[in-house]
Amino acid sequence: MEKDAYEAKLKELERTYEARCLRCGTCCGALDTDPCTQLEKCADGTYSCRVYETRIGTQKTISGKTFSCVPIRQVMLYHKPFPNCPYGR
Repeated sequence: MEKDAYEAKLKELERTYEARCLRCGTCCGALDTDPCTQLEKCADGTYSCRVYETRIGTQKTISGKTFSCVPIRQVMLYHKPFPNCPYGR
């Protein structure tokens, strides 16, 4: 039972973090010269991931470099947030 409660708490934390996202695309390379191939700009100026639900794992940049896409919580453990990113607040 404790394991189920722990897993439910992790899922709730994930939803909380995801809800903060402004969809600026910065963490996916929108401001870089070599963004993720799955990143697309929407008509309203925000960004979206074409494979969002299955994005975790190996992905490629436009130039073909591979990288590991991870949940934003993992990124926050090891890196300073991007300027104006709501995750840093």
